[in-house]
Amino acid sequence: MSYSQDSAVDAYVSQEFELRKQIEDYYLPKQLVDAILENGGIPTTSVVTTMGIGFIDVADYTYLSKFLSPQENQAVLNGLYTAFNTVLKRHGGYLNKIEGDSLMFHYGGIIDPRTKEMSEDEATRHIARELFYTCVEMQRVCVLFNQANDKFLYESETRESRDILEKAFRIISTLRSSLDISDSFNALFQIRIRIGANVGEVTIGNFGPDGAKQWDVIGLPVIEAKRMEATAPIGGLRISERFCRVLEETGVADDYFHRFKKEAAALFGYYRHITKEELFQFSIVRLQDKKGAQFRTYSIQVNPGLPESIMEQVRLLLEKGETGADKILELLQYYRGNRFVIDAFENVFRQHQIILRKGYIFKIMHPKKYDALYRKLGEKEHEVRELIDKEYSLFTLFERLGSYQDSIKQERVTMDDSCEFEDYELYMENETRRIVEAYEERKRSMLQKAYFYNVVYPLVFASIRTSIMEYQSQLGSLEAV
Repeated sequence: MSYSQDSAVDAYVSQEFELRKQIEDYYLPKQLVDAILENGGIPTTSVVTTMGIGFIDVADYTYLSKFLSPQENQAVLNGLYTAFNTVLKRHGGYLNKIEGDSLMFHYGGIIDPRTKEMSEDEATRHIARELFYTCVEMQRVCVLFNQANDKFLYESETRESRDILEKAFRIISTLRSSLDISDSFNALFQIRIRIGANVGEVTIGNFGPDGAKQWDVIGLPVIEAKRMEATAPIGGLRISERFCRVLEETGVADDYFHRFKKEAAALFGYYRHITKEELFQFSIVRLQDKKGAQFRTYSIQVNPGLPESIMEQVRLLLEKGETGADKILELLQYYRGNRFVIDAFENVFRQHQIILRKGYIFKIMHPKKYDALYRKLGEKEHEVRELIDKEYSLFTLFERLGSYQDSIKQERVTMDDSCEFEDYELYMENETRRIVEAYEERKRSMLQKAYFYNVVYPLVFASIRTSIMEYQSQLGSLEAV
């Protein structure tokens, strides 16, 4: 082989080596590479250990995507995930994977240098604290991202990260300043996320066939964390009971409660009166698609100014005709279990003199109770409605609606034990009676559910929607004059 041929081969090998290095630098997580180097080699066996797992999903991203080109969608998501990754790096977390508009991250394990020298108990407490505050901070960074505000960045952040964020911010700022869509965009959409998190014993290691290995975490706590995310409140987070118990034991739950109350008080906001039980709200989540599997969970509020933020959005929506009315209804249905947000809704309605027919809503839900009250007050309709308006807030009516809904969910069908066999005729007579009675009970239950979901629930919100449209109609008449 000639010298020139040797040189050509060397150049090709050098180019290939450089390209491979670029590929590795571009696609391989630096955090994983550093951990393997510190370990002195690629771990060949899996490890069972306690870790903290978190999942994030961007809620209703489809609406935003309508305003953007595919390239702009990519830029916005890259910017959003860059913002989240700054939080992760700050707390020592590991970004496991990104799938579309969701991501997975975790703490602990053999690639987490902070927990290597800790006992299992110390590591669990550390993991729980960092995972919790990461979730909280990610929600707050999302609010800043909506405002195209980069104050969450440290001075030491890379130029590349800043460029990615600036590109996303330019797109968001352009949308908000556009004369054609700015009001609609601000009223109808904010980027909001839901987060689910869990702490537990998992398996961490290399998974996949040769040539396509992936460093990953598997186990029931991972599955449960994903299910926490799927049922988490938008703008908040849902965690497992075990995770919450660790936060209680370490004092993190108390510290967070006092901090949240202090921030809400500084805003003179609705949440300044929140209790710890309302901030960490226990609930049993049932997954119908998983054969009714149940999870003991806590949903946690994150934004101390959420009611005020919703109030501002509702004010904008009131000017958007039927589209705005529909979006208000959507928000009411979503937040109907949050008394602070619903009180904020009612305040906006009161300020705009929107007349909610609470008496009508009460009558839809409790016709017999309404009739009894009607007779008690001398069959004076206006007095009945005045009393209900005075005694019931919008939230208490929603509480009653929720209780009604819970009551019809209960399966009340019971079947007596079958009798001992004596002869065919007697035994079949008893079986026929039992099966028919069970059928009649199921039929009554199904009718109650059908009536609630097809009559009561739609009419309650149709009444509120009509009150909003009544206000919008009056507003339109004033503008015409």
